[in-house]
Amino acid sequence: MCETCGCAEALNHAHPPHPEHDHPHAHPDHAHGDPFHGEHTHDGHTHTHPPSPARTVRVENDLLAVNHALAEANRRWLHHYRIHAINLISSPGSGKTLLLEKTLRRLQGRIPTAVIVGDLQTDLDAQRLQGLGARVKQIETVNACHLDAERVSQALPGVIDATTRLLFIENVGNLVCPAAFDLGESERVVLLSTPEGEDKPLKYPVPFVKASLVLVTKTDLTPHLTWKRDVCLDALRRVNPAASVLELSALTGDGMEGWIHHLERMVQKNG
Repeated sequence: MCETCGCAEALNHAHPPHPEHDHPHAHPDHAHGDPFHGEHTHDGHTHTHPPSPARTVRVENDLLAVNHALAEANRRWLHHYRIHAINLISSPGSGKTLLLEKTLRRLQGRIPTAVIVGDLQTDLDAQRLQGLGARVKQIETVNACHLDAERVSQALPGVIDATTRLLFIENVGNLVCPAAFDLGESERVVLLSTPEGEDKPLKYPVPFVKASLVLVTKTDLTPHLTWKRDVCLDALRRVNPAASVLELSALTGDGMEGWIHHLERMVQKNG
């Protein structure tokens, strides 16, 4: 997983304290060096061997176990402050940032909201979301193709205040790795844009299986596409029959009221 996609760096970065405690995290199961390659010397020559499958699986499981523990700490912290946190997952270009722009405008003065934005490079998305009534924090993951619970824990104290009731976490655009990393969210929402086609839930089932809500976005483009609504909805039902589905266009506003109503209901339910 990590060696292939680049998130091996997550094993090597420092572990700062979580907002609810001030001691450092220790991870005795792995060393902070290169966990993938064993290097040794004999006969005057240095030999580097690729990781064995068993070693790779163990390192991946260790990484996910550490992330899970941190995610649970995030979840407790957010629950304590009665904050409903949404992890937004999608392919690049599905419309997450535009959706957030339009959502923040509608929620302004109604629900105190914060946003954490994840991208490999730049703070362009955070800039787009400034001035819309929400506190915004950009996380640049550099070469990791997803956010993780530790990065989110670092961002929480700087983006949450005493009034916050709703937190959006805009994950890095990717339908693979973000699905494996719990961030401590209350709800996982997956975006599926109409230009992506109807078969994405079948090709990339994991994020859809774990979603409580799927937003079919960019519905304003359907007159210009061969996209088939019934085929798409059938694919979603086959992968996750329990997930709710909302269809909308953030650009035109069609369907946005259903999304806003969902958010208001979730915040009210959270107390």
